[in-house]
Amino acid sequence: MLSYLHAFHAGNFADVQKHAALTLAVAMMQAKPSGIAFVDTHAGSALYDLDSERARKTAEADAGIQKLWSARERLRSPDWQPMLGLLADQNPGADRLKQYPGSPAWFRHLLRAEDALTTFELHPSENRQLAEWAADRRVKAVQADGLAGMLKLLPPRQRRLLVLIDPSYEIKGDYAAVAATLEKAWMKCRHGVFVIWYPILTSGLQQTLLDQIRQGSVRKVLRSEVVLAQPPERGMTGSGMLVVNPPWGFDQRLSAMLADVAQGPDGLGVDHRVDWLVPE
Repeated sequence: MLSYLHAFHAGNFADVQKHAALTLAVAMMQAKPSGIAFVDTHAGSALYDLDSERARKTAEADAGIQKLWSARERLRSPDWQPMLGLLADQNPGADRLKQYPGSPAWFRHLLRAEDALTTFELHPSENRQLAEWAADRRVKAVQADGLAGMLKLLPPRQRRLLVLIDPSYEIKGDYAAVAATLEKAWMKCRHGVFVIWYPILTSGLQQTLLDQIRQGSVRKVLRSEVVLAQPPERGMTGSGMLVVNPPWGFDQRLSAMLADVAQGPDGLGVDHRVDWLVPE
């Protein structure tokens, strides 16, 4: 149940899409001065060593974030700058990345004085690393189930809300659980922005999540998917993001970011699309 460790997959093509969508949503929301409650339901570790034994066992970052870093001077969208800024801070002067931030670090990088960040992580060793990193960083780290924990926080003290829901989906029931939790969270905070990651699998298990959300009451759900041009015969063939209540213009700006890195010598080797899973 608690076997998944993101260190094996840190910086892969799915992380590039996920963190592009996350940093874009945060930056666009921060165009307004009022405070935002940030919640990370499956935080993992805050930082990953891309030269570690775990990371090198799969070498997934080589076809993901390392490609983006190699192409950083040729990226056309200015919306990459928040990501590039933190990567440069974590890897000063490096031509090849060694440190890769997890989602708590992306949140923390963009955190303003009026914002708040609460992270949840159930895995004991992952939460231990997260808690050590979070000390003195204005980050609340909680060892608990993130879906249940997030619901207890709603509605937040701040006027606005952004939640990242990013489980491993190792348990098949996670797809239905995420959809059901989103429904409850939306009922508690209908103006909140909810960002949900999911894998695209040869088994099609992700369809449970998509169908349940499509048939539910949550409105205004944007879908972004990237699919490997040369997918494996089994396992994950792509990566999906759902964004509930995206800021105006988010879809065009995310599409421009993904177009920068989809194809070409330094590209991720993916096809991408952005559409509405559920209209307003």
